[in-house]
Amino acid sequence: MDIFSIFTLCGGLAFFLFGMHVMSQSLEKLAGGKLETTLRKMTSNPFKSLGLGAGITVAVQSSSAVTVMLVGLVNSGIMTLDQTVGVIMGSNIGTTLTAWILSMAGIESDNVFISLLKPENFSPVIALIGIVLFMLSKKKKHQDIGMIMLGFSVLMYGMELMKNAVAPLAEMEGFQNLLVAFNNPIVSVLFGAVFTGIIQSSAASVGILQALSMTGSITYRAAILIIMGQNIGTCVTALISSIGVNKNAKRVTVVHMSFNIIGTVICLTAFYGLDAFMHFAFLDKAINPVEIAFVHSIFNIITTIILLPLSNLLVKLAYKIIPDGKNSKSEDKTVWLDERLLASPPLATSQCRQKAKGMAKVSKAALQDAIGIMFRYDQKIADKVEEEEQKLDTMEDKLATYMLKLSQKELTEADSKTITELLHTIGDFERIGDHAINIAKISQEMSESGLEFSEEAKADFVTLFAAITEISELAVNAFNKNDLALASKVEPLEEVIDKLTAKIKHKHIERMQKGLCKPELGVHISNLLIYIERISDHYSNVAVIIIQTAHATVFKHDYLNEIKAERSPQFIDSYNTYNHKYRLADSE
Repeated sequence: MDIFSIFTLCGGLAFFLFGMHVMSQSLEKLAGGKLETTLRKMTSNPFKSLGLGAGITVAVQSSSAVTVMLVGLVNSGIMTLDQTVGVIMGSNIGTTLTAWILSMAGIESDNVFISLLKPENFSPVIALIGIVLFMLSKKKKHQDIGMIMLGFSVLMYGMELMKNAVAPLAEMEGFQNLLVAFNNPIVSVLFGAVFTGIIQSSAASVGILQALSMTGSITYRAAILIIMGQNIGTCVTALISSIGVNKNAKRVTVVHMSFNIIGTVICLTAFYGLDAFMHFAFLDKAINPVEIAFVHSIFNIITTIILLPLSNLLVKLAYKIIPDGKNSKSEDKTVWLDERLLASPPLATSQCRQKAKGMAKVSKAALQDAIGIMFRYDQKIADKVEEEEQKLDTMEDKLATYMLKLSQKELTEADSKTITELLHTIGDFERIGDHAINIAKISQEMSESGLEFSEEAKADFVTLFAAITEISELAVNAFNKNDLALASKVEPLEEVIDKLTAKIKHKHIERMQKGLCKPELGVHISNLLIYIERISDHYSNVAVIIIQTAHATVFKHDYLNEIKAERSPQFIDSYNTYNHKYRLADSE
């Protein structure tokens, strides 16, 4: 084995890791929001969590990525520690699929159909189909499928390079002497753990072991021990990701490490205990890639069967290792949006939408609190409106910054549209909070000046406030549910509110001319009508963005005017309904 063989081995590893990365990212894109939806179906049922963990790992082809994802979700307060235990166990089973795919490299047969199962024979075909899909298809979904196929082909080519590079080792006396050290359980487990920790991929580590096994020099004994070590080494990525997170998120890493370490100790003890009595004859025989995949799967399945009923004990152990401090509530705060989730753009996008829904709820609450004290000022509620407005400012700043970082990632077409939609929408929610503050200040100024609305003006504003309350509920519900039918009702109501504000202003001027209303009220009424109309416009913007997104329309400023100009039968019907519902006393 010369220097060029070493270069080939390193190059093969590079191809393998790159192919795994490309395939993983493309699979995750293809999964899209389904990944987040799946995680949200988490229950206290450990078997369901186990299945979900295995399924998600198969989807993203990385147990380490799943654990890092869980650390971020717990750090954000989206998931609890208990929910992650089954997922972690399932991810260890899901990651064994890669070893089974790689084991096909060892297939030997003269049969044409069986030979087609060899990666070196079918990978070029998959690569050809993949590049055709990626370059010629205009659909993003087909392009992602093409990238999955290309990533898989590169991965398998890397495996082939590694296999060829290590082939000369079978003839090297030094390599044979080195393998003797792997009969020592501590050395083998440590080697598997350290090597996997360095390359941060148990799949790649198992792949290299499978490539080495093709030399006929790796025994069952060495392979079993190295595989146990590899499961411990895969925790390194999660360990690194837990730096700087809250205590509960750190416990996710502790559970992951405890599961793998305890599982290794139990299996290692059982393995040597049984060998002492039964003297397994096969241990010193050479192992092949298929048998490595089998051992890898059996080890993870047995470990899960043993420890799944003890899930609660793993959680308790995590709390023992990382206990709550005296001021745990103040020290262990959840992160509003964890940047670790940026590694999974579909999941991060979904979380951005959830946070935007939170902004929608706060903006509606601020508006309703503000108009609730318009006729009778209440300092406590005014303070609450101010808190809600400040909360909206903070939420908008954090969410916009996070989404700008997210927009720099490789997003699916759907996720890219969602981010564009949200960046437009959260600005509207924040401005609604500003206008709510302005309304509360008008109430305060009127209270301090001893000014009150006349009974007629009060009746008019009761109608207007009912209309603005309904439009806020319509727009927020349409946004939260992404409901096109609700969104289409917002603009007709907005036109009715515009008509109401114009008429209330005209009636106020008439009352002033007749001396029925104090001139000092004029400024307050005028400003109040302006704020209400602007709030109505912001909710209309939210609805228009929903309609644009549903119709795949390019975002443009004049789209609202197009909707008004079209005046579909549904638009006219909704307008007439709201116009009849919100009528002023002398509207006829």
